[in-house]
Amino acid sequence: MINFAIVGCGHIAKKHVEAIHNAEGARFVAVCDTDPKKVEEFTEVYGVKGYTQLSELLKNPDIDVVNICTPSGYHAPIAVEAANAKKHIVVEKPIALTLEDTDAIINACNENQVKLSVVHPNRFRPVMMELKKVMDEKRLGKLSHANATVRWNRNQEYYNQAAWRGTKALDGGVLMNQAIHNLDLVLWLMGDVEEVFSMEATRLRDIESEDVSTGVIRFKNGALGVIEAATTIYPSNLEETISVFGESGTIKVGGKTASLVEHWNVKEMPEDEVENIIQTVKQDPIGKPGHQCIIEDMVQAIEENREPVVTGIDGRKALELVLALYESARTNQPEKLN
Repeated sequence: MINFAIVGCGHIAKKHVEAIHNAEGARFVAVCDTDPKKVEEFTEVYGVKGYTQLSELLKNPDIDVVNICTPSGYHAPIAVEAANAKKHIVVEKPIALTLEDTDAIINACNENQVKLSVVHPNRFRPVMMELKKVMDEKRLGKLSHANATVRWNRNQEYYNQAAWRGTKALDGGVLMNQAIHNLDLVLWLMGDVEEVFSMEATRLRDIESEDVSTGVIRFKNGALGVIEAATTIYPSNLEETISVFGESGTIKVGGKTASLVEHWNVKEMPEDEVENIIQTVKQDPIGKPGHQCIIEDMVQAIEENREPVVTGIDGRKALELVLALYESARTNQPEKLN
């Protein structure tokens, strides 16, 4: 069994607990938070060891993996300290809020020869895996463009739940917090980005960061992309979509959580193959929960001594794209990526 500890007892931590409990080969053994009451809640409910100091948790030789579930701005120092203690790391998205912090995490993991995985679980949705297969097989031919849309509601009460939400220092706005999953998917499907141009605004929420953002992308393969993300949709989540267009096909994945086939037309793909994909996805659109997939993948990566499916470099690329969109919006100029 691979033993997991969770650092940060906020809302997302319980999803990690469930994922560890359901993942084959994983065991939940410890938790850490600076708030003793939160630690006590987890230790009583789950019967694990509790710590209020990270340094003490990291001395526990039974812990193999540390899951970082704190506000985003705290990810880097925790991850570096955990890596230096020779613990493998699963870190919630975004990997960090700056490229400097991200590189510190990646370098610490490399130097200590520990695994690093970033929680971008949407890759594991059944429809996304089918779409990725089509993209890898180049069945859409020369690509024209792609579109990612996140039209969700996060009302003021959501942001008021914690003082760090919506702040630039610890959280970020709709791009950094919600749409970064979709940016990861776009990069995974379309490849690296060359240049972006973006506009953003804080229209309806009383927060420091943006609540609506629009941007255009030029990929290194020459294809274009459009990004629209908002937490201002009234009165509840409307849709999350990923669309890809090529000379030999059009695919649109949608629904409220980009988990259903809305359009699938690929040249020379037999109708029965398409129908099988549509029906399979319809019967189980979520599949195995993405967090559980991340945990099981970490277990297997350790046992097989390989890189996790979603690496630190993947997390860095998604962050770099968010930051480029932010910089373009700030300067009102196109922004090139390195």
